Formats: sequence, structure tokens, C-alpha cells
Amino acid sequence: MKIYLLAATSAILMIGSVGKISAQHGNTKANHVTFGVKGGLNVYNIHNDNNVKYDTKLGFHLGMLGHVHLSKQFALQPELLYSDQGAKYTIANNEFKLNLGYINVPVMLQYMFDNGFRLQAGPQVGFLTRAKSVANNTKTDVKDNFKTVDFAVGFGAGYVNPKSGLGIDARYNLGLSDINENSTVKSTNRGFQVGLFYLMKH
Repeated sequence: MKIYLLAATSAILMIGSVGKISAQHGNTKANHVTFGVKGGLNVYNIHNDNNVKYDTKLGFHLGMLGHVHLSKQFALQPELLYSDQGAKYTIANNEFKLNLGYINVPVMLQYMFDNGFRLQAGPQVGFLTRAKSVANNTKTDVKDNFKTVDFAVGFGAGYVNPKSGLGIDARYNLGLSDINENSTVKSTNRGFQVGLFYLMKH
């Protein structure tokens, strides 16, 4: 529980500190902080370096974000999200589903166009909350088989309606660190996210 509280505290402090920094660098309308919520669909998989192929698994993500305008064209967007990830695979004609739950903290640098569109990229750290293998409606806790921290980089694009603060976000997250705790096979998380968000007082 302590590691999850640390993740939440870090994200909140990051939003606040970046907001203070941006406010100190000018008094234009570009320098302000807004908060919001977001959620949507995950299409995740696990890549293995031994050429064993897994099938993609559908999931969801849900959480909050801060949007910090550093200038008229650039913004920093730290987020705090619960993300349902994993993959599906088959062993001896038995289909297994691996359900992984993470608290993810991405920090995206965004380039904002004047028409509401934006490009984004940045690092992400994830904290494992659960890991269960499911076969024939039988669930097995396999959390000890996975590392508690995952590092990734994300990149994508989005659009926000300037008047309403409603927007859509599409992103690809590329895992960088091995998620296996004991295996000699290196496995990394990889997945697409498509979601909706709402920026308050945008």
C-alpha cells in the first residue's frame, strides 16, 4: 500500500511543482494549470525475447490528470491512472488469460496546435497492484512472478475541444523494463490506449 500512496503523492506534487514553475516564468494566458479526468480502452500484449507470441487482451484505464501550459505551444501533462493490462496465451491447448493491474504515472510533453490537436511523448512508471492467471474460470495469484515496478515510454496524439474541455486521446506505450521476477526470458508490456478526457476550467 505504501508504494501506491507514494505514486499518488509523487504525481500530485509533480503537478503542483510544475505549475508553480510555469507561473514564475511569465504572466501570459499560456501559463496556467488545469485538472481533469480520463478513461478508456486498453489493447495490451506482452512481448517476449524468446519469440513466444502472446495474443492481445482488452482492458481499461481510468484516472486523473494535470495539464500544465509551459508556453503557448508546449504543455506538460502528468497523469495518475489505474490500467488493466496483460495478455492471452495457450499452453497444451488450454487458453490462459494473464490479468495485470498497474497504477501508472505517465508524464507527457505535449506540442499543442492552435486548432486543439496535440502531439505527445514522455516516460511512464508503473506500480503493479495485481497479477492473476485465469484458466477455465479458475484464478491463480501469480504476483510473485512479476516485478513491482515497470518503466515505459509513451507517444501519441490527442484533441481537445477548446470550448467544452472534452477531448480524445490515443497513445502507444512501449515497455522498457523486464516485468519478470525470476524468469530468464525478458518480457515487456506493450499496448495501445484510446480514451476520453475532460479538462475542468479549460
